[in-house]
Amino acid sequence: MNPEKKIVLVIDMQNDFITGALGTKEAVAVTPNVAARIRAEKEAGAMLVFTRDTHCEHYMDTLEGKLLPVPHCIEGSEGWQLDSAIAPLAQGAVIVDKPTFGAVVLPELLKPYADENTEFLLMGLCTDICVISNALLLRAYFPGNKISVAPDCCAGVTPQSHDAALLTMKMCQIEQA
Repeated sequence: MNPEKKIVLVIDMQNDFITGALGTKEAVAVTPNVAARIRAEKEAGAMLVFTRDTHCEHYMDTLEGKLLPVPHCIEGSEGWQLDSAIAPLAQGAVIVDKPTFGAVVLPELLKPYADENTEFLLMGLCTDICVISNALLLRAYFPGNKISVAPDCCAGVTPQSHDAALLTMKMCQIEQA
């Protein structure tokens, strides 16, 4: 397998984070940016990886459900599905279902496709929870690689927490692209 030059990670662009249970106007606003950036990166030859926040019917019994008591992204539900503008772009891409903020399987999954020259680009929802969690996982696993986040293709729970997450990522040597 030849290492990919760039791996683009599209984090949790799901209905529940855009217009559903945990949706925000900021998430709605960035969705066209995300779709356009995915198209451009795909055209440039990047490998695409999509994550989906994935919970079960018993979500409210989990620690996350107790701390965030809003059922969302229940596997198989409409809210769990990728947004209609994003889903067609995920055809043929790697899709990772994750039960929590960070996809702990990502680094091992990406290892065969990455070498020291591979760049990683993250975008999606929510900047301050799942995007930052996955960015930091990648930073820990690939300490010598360029890792970037696209601020105009991310939205946080609030604009303030989005900005705080971007600053935290910058402090961890995750660039803005």
